[in-house]
Amino acid sequence: MVMEQEAAEEVGRLVEMSWDPITRIIGNLGIYTKIDFANREVVECHSTSSLFRGYSVFMKGKDPRDAGFITSRICGICGDNHTTCSVYAQNMAYGIKTPKLAEWIINLGEAAEYMFDHTLFQDNLVFVDFCEAMVKDTNPGLLRRARTTEAPNAAIHGKRTIADIMEAFNPFEGDVYKEALRVSRTTREMFCLMEGRHVHPSTIYPGGVGTMPSPTVFTDYLSRLLGIVDFVKRAVALNDDVFDFFYEALPGYEEVGRRRVLLGCWGAFQNPEVVDYRYETMNDWGKAMYVTPSVIVDGQLVTTNLVDINLGIRVLLGSSFYDDWMAEEPFVTHDPLGNPVDMRHPWNQTTLPAPQKRDFKGNYSWVMSPRWLDPRTGDHLALDTGGGPFARLYSTALANLVDTPYVKSTGSSVQISLPKGSELPETVLEWRIPPWSNAIERNRARVYFVAYAAAMAVYFIEQAMGRVRGGDTKVFQDFEVPDEAIGAGFHEAVRGVLSHHLVIQKGKIANYHPYPPTPWNASPRDEFGTPGPYEDAVQGMPIFEENGPDDFKGVDIMRAVRSFDPCLPCGVHMYLGKGRTLKKLHSPMFGAGHG
Repeated sequence: MVMEQEAAEEVGRLVEMSWDPITRIIGNLGIYTKIDFANREVVECHSTSSLFRGYSVFMKGKDPRDAGFITSRICGICGDNHTTCSVYAQNMAYGIKTPKLAEWIINLGEAAEYMFDHTLFQDNLVFVDFCEAMVKDTNPGLLRRARTTEAPNAAIHGKRTIADIMEAFNPFEGDVYKEALRVSRTTREMFCLMEGRHVHPSTIYPGGVGTMPSPTVFTDYLSRLLGIVDFVKRAVALNDDVFDFFYEALPGYEEVGRRRVLLGCWGAFQNPEVVDYRYETMNDWGKAMYVTPSVIVDGQLVTTNLVDINLGIRVLLGSSFYDDWMAEEPFVTHDPLGNPVDMRHPWNQTTLPAPQKRDFKGNYSWVMSPRWLDPRTGDHLALDTGGGPFARLYSTALANLVDTPYVKSTGSSVQISLPKGSELPETVLEWRIPPWSNAIERNRARVYFVAYAAAMAVYFIEQAMGRVRGGDTKVFQDFEVPDEAIGAGFHEAVRGVLSHHLVIQKGKIANYHPYPPTPWNASPRDEFGTPGPYEDAVQGMPIFEENGPDDFKGVDIMRAVRSFDPCLPCGVHMYLGKGRTLKKLHSPMFGAGHG
């Protein structure tokens, strides 16, 4: 962990502290805080990104069929999610209905990606903040208690005490840490069976896939899946024990990383029996997805309609390093249903970078501020993704639409059935909607979604094998690129909402905007003064770390930020300038509202 304390003068009991870059992710995220150590509270937070990448700029004029291959390179972590989402947008623009077997294959690839990425991030990156070595350094009193606290799920995972679990996650030494790395290799192999190459797929295209649908491909995937289901069952039990212990041992810990329940989920896992990629039927095939799309405000479903979700997206500049495009000509004035499309919608966005000095009273980030316009109130909502799984599970549970033999939503929970493994019996897990949207629940949801993806993968295998046995091996549909078209793809990247918005003119890309989860989560304050989700989750939260200002690690702040699964390459869409580092020393301050 790299921490820089800039001009850390304790004036009025406030200390300015910054973590830039935040480690254990690609290093372009900075968190700048003012901390009141006397009252153990973070009183102010700004989230910054020092990286500009011009994907929306250099996509213009390209052959639209290349969009999936190019946008895959946005990220070296979840590139396949971009490819998939781009393919969905292209399918709409080209008028393609993909063969059903190809849809099952894409679902299998994406399920493997969720299992791979969530396991790696949770066990090898997030849990470093909860492992024995870290807790000994930041909360030795808590570790003493953990050594004498029996683990409730010991019969499942085999760890006697909470401290034993924490030790199992110690980097490079703990047995769970090492097993997670092995599982990551297996799940990556599963992915490659379906999508060819990780993380930039070589067999996913508009119109279908290039994967040969032989029975062997599916049985190779299934044998690997059955080899890791016991690990998944133990992982859920391990996580539950540690997170429940934190709530019990540190009263008030639910406030760490807590913010209002403002969640967005754009849906995942298409239903091949329903999806036709037509905008006019998007509400129907959106609701048929095996992860339900929605906007959730204060625990209530506002909509599960992808048309409403699409039309409500607004890209605000706020405190970001760009010039406004409102004087430009719109690309799209109305959607295919005749609804007006706002100038701040991604279809109409023009990226006009304006490099400048960082100023927390003005502009301070390369991330824009995407918001969702609530039609009931006119508010521009700073939705977050809950790190991905939290919003997906919350949305699917509330909507009560998913009903398969392996995953069922109940209206207040999601029931997940995992098959028998080599050691543990068939197991039914249940994720229940929690009372808070906070760091612990974002992290807890992640391991439950690994189970969700594993369970759905069993179902997808059954469906794919059924088609192959029935003689249906078609995996690609021919198409032609129209001269003029628009497309919108909606998917869930590993860490949350992902949409690709495409405008084709004269057979070429005229406008293209990918909106991954990180702009939503890492956005700076918008023009209404509304902080982005990272800022909101950290600002005002209590500090439980036992260290004072001189040896402060900021572990609670790091837990809050990392619970969103930050991934800054997706945050902004090439660096401009000569690499000059701007050093800003803060002037002394006399209250939270100054400085």
